[in-house]
Amino acid sequence: MRFPLWIGGLLLSTLAGAVEIVVPDDPVVALFGCDATLHCSFSPDTNFSLDDLSLIWQLTDTKRLVHSFAEGQDQLANQGSSYTNRTALFYDQLPKGNVSLLLRRVQISDEGSFTCFVRVRNYSSAAVTLQVAAFYSTPNLNLEPNKNLKPGDLVTVTCHTFSGYPEAMVLWQDGRGNNVTENITTSQVANEEGLFDVQSTLQVILEPNSTYSCLVKNPLLRQETHASVTITGQHLLFPTVALWVTVGLAICLVVLLVALAYVCQKKIRQSCKEEREKAGIEEQDGEGSKTALQPLKNMENKEDIGEEID
Repeated sequence: MRFPLWIGGLLLSTLAGAVEIVVPDDPVVALFGCDATLHCSFSPDTNFSLDDLSLIWQLTDTKRLVHSFAEGQDQLANQGSSYTNRTALFYDQLPKGNVSLLLRRVQISDEGSFTCFVRVRNYSSAAVTLQVAAFYSTPNLNLEPNKNLKPGDLVTVTCHTFSGYPEAMVLWQDGRGNNVTENITTSQVANEEGLFDVQSTLQVILEPNSTYSCLVKNPLLRQETHASVTITGQHLLFPTVALWVTVGLAICLVVLLVALAYVCQKKIRQSCKEEREKAGIEEQDGEGSKTALQPLKNMENKEDIGEEID
């Protein structure tokens, strides 16, 4: 008959007349790709010998063999292929009752419950839960569209983070710290290794000088990582466009005024020239009339003289 006891956060599982096995009460959290230790121990008698020890580590649900030790050495003939060259015991600690399992290069598929079976005189067993975790990358933020923007446009801000585990909590905040998570759509897809790639999108009405922050949390590792984007007048393209349009219009206006002044000046010069030419013709006409009348006057005088001589 088994009597489970909890003492100081440790689970003790015993059988009547058997050794007491001590395992952690809380799950063991292991980083993806790193090594993990599944703790399991008992208090051996003073006359304990390794030849009397039989140890089996197996998956609790499928009973798949993870590691086995008997007759003073490892017995790995029936070990699951996914654990080949990935398990070991702390051999120098076995005489002291430390039968913990070292699991190398932890994978997502390792997550679950492992049972530690110990037999010295009778069998005793206890289960250890393994949880796998991985840190999320620092998020990347993208703005779409990212050009020809103007206030009032509907803009999508996308937050990407990669290779984390377990699923992340994603929160969005504005520059004042207000939660805008209700306007987001988030997808979390596992890659070939079982790690999650997260994409979260936020749709907002564009306003100048606006800040949006994407906060990614890994609750198991208590990790928080975030990225922010600030949209100001300097980053938006519509003030630049307006500036160039204004400059272009100013240049066109200056060119138009110069052309108009040139045309007016030319017209004035032409008008003055015509006035001078007209005045010159009238002056010449006046002198010709006087010359033509002078001979007539002389002739009249000669006639008068002739009459007097007669």
